[in-house]
Amino acid sequence: MKTVLITGGTRGIGKEIARTFAKNGYQVAFTYKKSENEAKILAEELGALAIRADSALQDEVVSAVALVEKEYGKIDCLINNAAISSFSLFTDITLDEWNEMISVNLTGAFLYTREVSRRMIREKAGRIINISSMWGIVGSSCEVHYSTAKAGLIGMTKALAKELGPSGITVNAIAPGLINTDMNKSLDADAIKAIEDETPLMRVGEPCDVAAAALFLASDEASFITGQVINVSGGFVIT
Repeated sequence: MKTVLITGGTRGIGKEIARTFAKNGYQVAFTYKKSENEAKILAEELGALAIRADSALQDEVVSAVALVEKEYGKIDCLINNAAISSFSLFTDITLDEWNEMISVNLTGAFLYTREVSRRMIREKAGRIINISSMWGIVGSSCEVHYSTAKAGLIGMTKALAKELGPSGITVNAIAPGLINTDMNKSLDADAIKAIEDETPLMRVGEPCDVAAAALFLASDEASFITGQVINVSGGFVIT
C-alpha cells in the first residue's frame, strides 16, 4: 500500500485530496497547524494520521516526516498544499506579512521536499506534487506576495524535476484557478462573477477538480510526466 503525505490537510483542497487518496487505497497522513478538531474528525473518518506541524518551522517539519516514516515505513507521494493568502496593496504589505507568506507557501514546501526526497532518492522512486496557483503564472493585483510565493513554487518544481528525475522521482505542480474553498470566502460576489466571466467554462472550480489532478499525477499512468504545471482553472489560464 502506498503512502501520501499532504501538508495542510484539514480544509478545502487539502481535505479533498486526503479523501480522494484514501478512497483510492492510499495510507494518508496530513499535517495541520491550528484546526485540531477538524484534524481529529478527518483522521477518524479516513483512518489517517494527523500531525500538528508548522510548515515554516524546520524542526517541526523534520519531526512530522519522521513520524510518517515510523508509522508507514516510507512516503511514496508528497503533496505540498499548506498555504495562506491575503489581500493588500503592494505598498501596504509589511515585511512581517511578506516573510510569513514566503515562509508558509514556499519555504514550507522546500523543507518538506528536502526531507522526503532524501529517502525517495535512496528508493529511486517517488512523486512530489506542489499546489501552486494560477496567480503564480499570471499574477494578481493586491496579492503580490501570494503571487510571488506561488510563482516560486513553480520555479522550484521545474528545477527539482531536472535534479530528481535521474532518481526516478517526478515533480509536478498544479495551478488551481478560483476554487470554492474557505480561503476564497472573503471575495465578494462581483469579484467572483468577474473571474467566472473570464473563465471559458464559466464557473468556479471545486476541490474535487484539483484532487483528481493530484491523484492522476501520483499514479503509474503519469510516470513519464515531470516538470509540468497542470492548470486546473477552467481555461482561465491557457499556456
